[in-house]
Amino acid sequence: MEFNFAELHDSTVKAIPDREAIVWRDRRLSFAEVGSRTRQLARYLRQCGLGITTEREFLAGYESGQDHLALYLYNGNEYIEGLLGAFKARVAPVNVNYRYVEEELLYLFENSACRGIIYHSAFAPQVEAVRKRFPQLEVLIQVADDSGNGLLEGAVEYEAALASVSDEVLRLAYSPDDLYMLYTGGTTGMPKGVLWRSADIFVAAMKGEKLDGAEYESYEEIFDAVSNSSPSSFLLAPPLMHGAAQWASISSMVMGVTLVLPDNNEKLDPHDYLLTAERERCFLLSIVGDAFAVPILDQLSKQNYDLDSVLVVGSGGAPLSTVNKNAFLEKLPNIIIMDSIGSSESGVQASNMSTKQAPVTTGDFKPSKGARILGDQLDCVLSPSLREAADEEVGWFAQRGRAPLGYLGDAEKTARTFPVVDGVRYSVPGDRARFLPDGSIEVLGRDSVTINSGGEKIFAEEVEAALKQHGDVYDTVVAGRPSQRWGEEVVAIVRLREGASATDADLLAEAGKHIA
Repeated sequence: MEFNFAELHDSTVKAIPDREAIVWRDRRLSFAEVGSRTRQLARYLRQCGLGITTEREFLAGYESGQDHLALYLYNGNEYIEGLLGAFKARVAPVNVNYRYVEEELLYLFENSACRGIIYHSAFAPQVEAVRKRFPQLEVLIQVADDSGNGLLEGAVEYEAALASVSDEVLRLAYSPDDLYMLYTGGTTGMPKGVLWRSADIFVAAMKGEKLDGAEYESYEEIFDAVSNSSPSSFLLAPPLMHGAAQWASISSMVMGVTLVLPDNNEKLDPHDYLLTAERERCFLLSIVGDAFAVPILDQLSKQNYDLDSVLVVGSGGAPLSTVNKNAFLEKLPNIIIMDSIGSSESGVQASNMSTKQAPVTTGDFKPSKGARILGDQLDCVLSPSLREAADEEVGWFAQRGRAPLGYLGDAEKTARTFPVVDGVRYSVPGDRARFLPDGSIEVLGRDSVTINSGGEKIFAEEVEAALKQHGDVYDTVVAGRPSQRWGEEVVAIVRLREGASATDADLLAEAGKHIA
């Protein structure tokens, strides 16, 4: 049995209509209410002419036969509704990094060919600038906020769009081939749209497997599991524009877990975050490595919070150091820390579990059933049983089985990232890894020139190109150096032209014109 998110969510809504689905600020939406609102959004998108043009069987892996809807939003219920509403309209949602400057936004919209967009009013000036250069952006849905920006000409206010249509179920031919699209953060160059079948990403990253590792076999089985589950809630801090946050949120919407969002949706406010966890009695706290751990731990040292309900701290997207794992366990001794690793191109590949009773480590992971290490030349699969302690072989961290179809519009990069070895197709995002003697995997990091700063993947050559736009710059090299909070921080070594006198502020101002 293979699944699609439209029918999965509708099934969950039927199973637990009255359970709270999303809690954010003064909004407490039940699963029935989210179901109604996402059906309205889907109907509005279809009314605007968005949908599917070509079924999967007639397309190459790097091609899309669906219209694309950009989500240019801070965290909030509208982001979750945007994802689910797009799925229910057979439209592929596209994540937009709200830190992008105009040049980056234009690249993303041109590359993704989005016909529609849902955006916060705070971003109205950027949307207006982009649509002047990209007139294909036809459907504009604006979410009200406290920015003071007015409604753009030709746009419709989000709540008005929903109110203009009924919430009756759309009778569409949903398919497990319907796309989930996730734009990368540029780890291996410019951002790329990773195309997943919904059935594959559900298993690879969104709780499509049971505790014993077996896949669910029917909608009825999931319906029964959700119906018999106890209410629980988890607190999400990372931006929903990133994959790991989307995976956790969509899985909560289809598996019946209440999603709680901190009041501050523009940045991490550790007091707000912990106060929300206390107030909503959350059982799981979601963070992004040391970048989130350090300020949260600092706040825990300043003020006491009732966090007895917290059973799990889950981290992904950036390294979580041993020192900060131990600090969490000192302050919350009964928790489990789940440190996961994966990528846009692989889903969740491996995890590291830490408790107060077990030795705490970082960088080494228990692999998922599809995780493998391929040889240096991508011509063989390495085996932990063949590893000799004196001859540590480093290879490519790979994933088999449930993997993406390809990169949108790029046949060459699709072939390179998803090679076939001994008749089996793998996803090889670019991380280097090796087996440890106990069969676990040590992930050594991305092979490309990349800096991971607090979960943001920064391509060094792109920063160099931006700095070189300043006329005083003769040459520059960009690298990462260790940072206790961010994991890595970006450093540029700049050689100015003879007689030039550009200051740090001048160079930063120039770079800010080209990249976030």
